Amino acid sequence: MPPSASSAAMVGREAELTEVRRAFAGVRDGVPAALLVEGEAGIGKSRLLREFAAEIEQTADVHVGWCLDLGASRTPYGPLTGILRSIVTRMGVDRVRESVGVGAEALGMLLPELVDSPTDRDRTSPERLRDAIASLIEAAAERAPQVLVVEDLHWADESTLAILSFLLRALSRGRILLLLTCRTDDVRRGDAVSRFLGEATRARLLERLTLGRLDEAAVRELAEQITGRALTESALDRMQERAEGVPFFIEEIAGCANGPLPDGLRDLLLARFDRLGDDARHVVQVVSGAERPLSHPLITSLVDLPEQRLDEAIREATRSGILVVGDDDYRFRHALLREAVHDDLLPGERARLHRAYAEALEAQCAGSDTSDAAALAYHWQLAQDDRKALVAAADAMRHAKGQYAFASAARFGELALELWPLVPDAAAAARVERLDLLLVLGSILRNAGDGERALAVANVALDEVDPQTVDPRLHARLLRNKALYLVNLGRLGAIPLLQQALSIAEERVGDEVFRAELLNQLASRRMIAGDREEAIRLADEAERGAAGGESTDQLSIAANVRGGSLAHLGRVDEGVREYERARVLATGSTAEMRYRVNYSDLLTLLGRYREAVEVAEEGLRRARELRVERTSGSIMAQNMVVPLLELGEIERVEEMLSRDFVQGTLRVFRMYMSMTRVRVLAWRGRSAEAAELLQAWLPAFEETGVSERQIWYDRIMMMVAVAESEGNLRGALDTILEMLHDDQPALLHQRRLLLEGGAIVAELRAEGADVAAASDAIRGAWLAQPAQLQDDAWSTILDALLDPRLDALDDALHRAEGEDVPVVFRAVLRLERARLLVHDGERTAAASVLAEAADFAEALGNAQLQAAVSRFATDAGLRAPTDSLSGDDLLTAREKQVLELIAEGLSNRQIGERLFISVKTVSVHVSAVLRKLGVSTRTEAALVQKNRQFRVPAQPAVVA
Repeated sequence: MPPSASSAAMVGREAELTEVRRAFAGVRDGVPAALLVEGEAGIGKSRLLREFAAEIEQTADVHVGWCLDLGASRTPYGPLTGILRSIVTRMGVDRVRESVGVGAEALGMLLPELVDSPTDRDRTSPERLRDAIASLIEAAAERAPQVLVVEDLHWADESTLAILSFLLRALSRGRILLLLTCRTDDVRRGDAVSRFLGEATRARLLERLTLGRLDEAAVRELAEQITGRALTESALDRMQERAEGVPFFIEEIAGCANGPLPDGLRDLLLARFDRLGDDARHVVQVVSGAERPLSHPLITSLVDLPEQRLDEAIREATRSGILVVGDDDYRFRHALLREAVHDDLLPGERARLHRAYAEALEAQCAGSDTSDAAALAYHWQLAQDDRKALVAAADAMRHAKGQYAFASAARFGELALELWPLVPDAAAAARVERLDLLLVLGSILRNAGDGERALAVANVALDEVDPQTVDPRLHARLLRNKALYLVNLGRLGAIPLLQQALSIAEERVGDEVFRAELLNQLASRRMIAGDREEAIRLADEAERGAAGGESTDQLSIAANVRGGSLAHLGRVDEGVREYERARVLATGSTAEMRYRVNYSDLLTLLGRYREAVEVAEEGLRRARELRVERTSGSIMAQNMVVPLLELGEIERVEEMLSRDFVQGTLRVFRMYMSMTRVRVLAWRGRSAEAAELLQAWLPAFEETGVSERQIWYDRIMMMVAVAESEGNLRGALDTILEMLHDDQPALLHQRRLLLEGGAIVAELRAEGADVAAASDAIRGAWLAQPAQLQDDAWSTILDALLDPRLDALDDALHRAEGEDVPVVFRAVLRLERARLLVHDGERTAAASVLAEAADFAEALGNAQLQAAVSRFATDAGLRAPTDSLSGDDLLTAREKQVLELIAEGLSNRQIGERLFISVKTVSVHVSAVLRKLGVSTRTEAALVQKNRQFRVPAQPAVVA
């Protein structure tokens, strides 16, 4: 009998093995990596990784998990549970608990051994589970490099794919190598695995290593190793013709070297099987029904042979190279062999075999809650027992939902619906009424990120509702959920549905807390639609209804809605006080995070940018405490992007946007982030990319903007940013003026656009355009705001841009130093001041102010500002200072102050404190001082200040 593949040396894969080693070398230096090893069935993917694992077993921890072939009934988190359990075994339970903190409770949903009692689902969340998994892997990587192998990705369930996608983005540090194997001929275009691979590849999160077929020399070497003798040319030709360079087929053909070669692939795969005795063939057939390795006791119960005959049969099957022995179990040497044997069974044989497996699984799990519902659903389906398959599918849905494996839960829920009409007592079997199943399934689909299917299920359920007989609470919940799905998809129709649900609750339910929840949801939609007075009325009513509830979270949400509505009405102080109430009343993490998201949004709209960032950063700190930093915390982090952009921290913004946490999130949230991406691209002068992204998202913004005023304003902001980036200032201004003709309520979002309109008016006026009417329209819209929103720094700046005078510009420049003004206006105002100075003939002063504007624009990396400053410098002949002036003569009064403090040895922060300006502004002034003095260091600048004769010959200009 020729040796099996595992006993032959691997051939023809040195180049591929070198690639895996290269990835591991980077990992050992602390740079995580992910590699997909892909190829057709039998090409040697698993063999390659086994060889690599054997090489590194003394220097790294290798953990392997398998995706199982369960058809549509795939086990949630299939390979991940095994990998995580392996990590826990290496680290020890105590150290794991210490490393992941409160995350241990979430991990207990997958690894019960980590907790003393079953995890209470109400005390954890999907975000906490994902974060805990990442934290565990990172903690393990601190003790040794971690190599995580996921075999047979083509059989992965959606929940596993979601976690893998998260880990690829979240694991940004540590000695971690993720290795995936995938049978490419089993990946269908458009399925979940295909989408995962496409997204990971496009985002450059995953390298791909494709294994090709062996060449002639490698085929000969492998075949001669297996047969133990030299191959004749004719034998080699036959081998090449039949095996076509696929290692597994070469092994099987070599195994037939002493007999006739089978005609087809199926016959080739069954050749070893056909040579077995009756008992061994029976054992192999039984094992073919299992989707995973089988323990000896389970084989014993299923095969029903005397012990000695069973041992002999298993020994024969393993010696033949069909089965292999693991630690304490048996499995096929290759999945292709299992598939061939299983497919060779007659339909009746197959049904009886899977019934036996299902009954054995049920017997194993009797009296416990560890039943493998996914496997039961798979086996009962193949056993053609519709009722028991429905029972298992419903149980599997509940189990997957309980583990936050929403995509898997959705698959089982839909399977239950398919089986429902085939089972006369379906509701009794599934232990759930059909409408309740549809309600749960819609929620599951929504949580799985499939808003369209969630909406479709909600429509099916509502079509089946009989208002006269249905439970009114269930009816109201179905209406509420459909409203939520419409909102998530950015579509119209949520408000009428919530009104209908509220009417049912008021007339037929009699639960004040439930009614308060509906009132708050309706109030929130009213606020977002711009109907602020009605939102306040509804929030007031919700607060009265929720006052008797056990939790104060609904009170917090009511205050939250009221605070935002009051602020948009111009009653800012009252709104801020309501947000403080929302903070105090929030007891659950959801209400708390909602407060932080909404309040930081309000602070951003008011221009209180640093406060907005601080509120969001505190939310991030809480997210870290709750172990949801990479998930809920990432949403909070993204909420920091707009104020950071207005503060000019463009590099930090770009870094945050590069952490692609929005993948798989709600469509509306992706829309918000797309607006910011467009602004950043325009800021950098990448106008073509900004315009392309705008066009891609514009239809969605136009649809959703009908019901969500923030999205409506975001669309305008994107259009203005793209037009400015393209140099189409008139188009940008027309977009802002068109906004002023809208008859819907004006929200706080309008303020930033009006301020931008002032900057555009100034630029067009400098080009000689007639902007009087536009200036009047913008001023009129500003003055139409409530009194609390006027007479602030923004008002001063807008007035100076619309009616430029030196005294007004000086006042505006002083106000622009604060962190409650978009930082770009520090350059915009200086440019406008330089224009006035040139007009008045003060060219030296103009050159100095223009140099400051250039420094600001350069420091900000804002391409539009840099172009505007450069254009005016050229047109006005102010490209360079006159040679008769020394560097320190060109310094502005502020720069001279900064130079004096540099000479005292003060840091930028200390200078800012002394002069009452921001550190970033100090940095710009320092850069200007160095450039104008022709020096490269602060020390040299200090020497110039102390010794006016000191110069650095031929020193190149420095621009920070």
